[in-house]
Order: sequence, then C-alpha cells, then structure tokens
Amino acid sequence: MSFILSPIDTVDTISPEDFRENYLKPRRPLVIKGLTKSWPAREKWTPEYLKEVVGKKVVPLYDNSKADPSKPINSSAKEMPFDEYIDLIRSTPTELRIFFFNIFKQAPQLLDDIVLPKDLMGGFLESMPAMFFGGSNSVTFLHYDIDLPHIFHTHFGGRKHVILFENKWKRRLYCIPNATYALEDYDVQNPDTKKFPALEGVEGTEVFLEHGDTLFMPTGYWHWMKYIDGSYSLSLRAWDASITRKAASLYNLAIKGGVDSLLKMAFKEKYAHYREALAIKWAEKELADGKPL
Repeated sequence: MSFILSPIDTVDTISPEDFRENYLKPRRPLVIKGLTKSWPAREKWTPEYLKEVVGKKVVPLYDNSKADPSKPINSSAKEMPFDEYIDLIRSTPTELRIFFFNIFKQAPQLLDDIVLPKDLMGGFLESMPAMFFGGSNSVTFLHYDIDLPHIFHTHFGGRKHVILFENKWKRRLYCIPNATYALEDYDVQNPDTKKFPALEGVEGTEVFLEHGDTLFMPTGYWHWMKYIDGSYSLSLRAWDASITRKAASLYNLAIKGGVDSLLKMAFKEKYAHYREALAIKWAEKELADGKPL
C-alpha cells in the first residue's frame, strides 16, 4: 500500500474569504493556477532573460547525494557560473540544483515582475523571496522549513512533482532528531515499506506543478520535490499569525538548528549514526502505538 496520496485541491482563482476559511486557518495546501496571471514574470522570466540579468554570477550547486555527516547541512557539491548552469539544465538531465538563491540581490529589477498576494494573507517576509532551480532528475529531500513559514511556491518553465505531508506524521516519516528532515535512505516516490514499515499508510497529498502554478504550503508541512523538466521556482514566505507559531519558529532557529550544528561538528559520523538509529526507534514506536491518532 505504501503512502496514501490524494490530489491537492486546485483552483484557478479564489476569494480572500474562501482562502482564509478553508485553507489558511485549517492549514490545508492549495494550488492556485491563476494567481500569477497578472505577473509580468509569468511571460518575462524565460531562461534567456534570467541569464541576461544574472549573468556569470558563480552559484553553489547541490545534488541528490545523502548529506555528509562531517559537513553542515546544505553543503554544495560544486559551483558554476549561473548562465552556464541554465544552459546545462536546458540541454541535459542533471541532479544539480540551486538552493534558496536570492536572485533579487543580483537583479533587483525582478522584484517589479511579481506581486505579493497580500489580498489573501499578511505577514509576508518581503526581504526573503528566494528562487530554486533544478535539472530534470534533481530532487529536494523530504523536509520542512525550520522557520515554519507559510510558503507560496510558484513554478516556471516546466513541470515539478511535489509530495506533501502534515507535520503530525513526522515521526512516521523517520524524522531525524534535532533536525527538520527525514532519513534519506528511502525513496519517497517508491518507499520500501518492508525495510521502513512505519511509512505504510502515511497519508499525504501530491501535485504536478506546471508553468505559472502557485502551491500554497502551510506552516510546518513536509515537502519532497522532483524536477521533471529543467525549470525553476519562486518561494514567497509569510509568518503565521499565531504567537505560538512565531515562538516555535524562533526556538527552531535559535536552539534546534544551533544544537544540531554543534553536535554534528563535535561528533560527526558517530552523532549521525546515533540519531538515524533514534529516528528508526521513534518511527517504530509511533507505528506500534497506532499514531498519529
């Protein structure tokens, strides 16, 4: 049976009232296909245009390999000039991707091409829009964002496969202790539930994003993404309105992330093996207890 995945709700447009009552407040994901119809970026942000405005800026690139326990999370695999990287993902399959790139520092004029959806919600972090690029075959490992934002994730130039899980499933997903990502030893698309039995029956949602589609990912949602075509995405981030969620965000950033980094630097592989074993133990206990209820 493996994961139980259902389609993510999809609309062309949505009223602010409908969005707040049926998606923001209950924290349910949604795809809005028409959100970007008025954005200049929808037609303007071609690969050639992005190459022109960013040029030969050298960018770090990441691949699908499992994280090295001796290095900080999100350590790059190699570097390449941006324009050469765009040519690469357009011409051949590759695992290489660009992670959390503030393209607007290089080309601030691009900010004029997007519109923050403030009619739907407030709290946008206007200084933190970021872009993600990937070649076909590149994968973003299963994780949730440590600062717990709501995310409006708009895709450009191709297709992208996205699978989401509510945070209540995190231990069944083999969440690594003191971290916000899962054990990297199983294939999210085709998990081996004999080897990882806690994955059996975990409920999630999925979608195949196309050019111009915007995915609303509520705070704390686990996400896995695979680029089907060489393409790119923009993430707009917003704070949740609740004080407790803001406090949890600050705790994650100040304590969880800091503690994890210190322990990794101090104990390296020994710490990595310990917490992977603990993730398996927690998952098996959660499964045995029939959780989440």
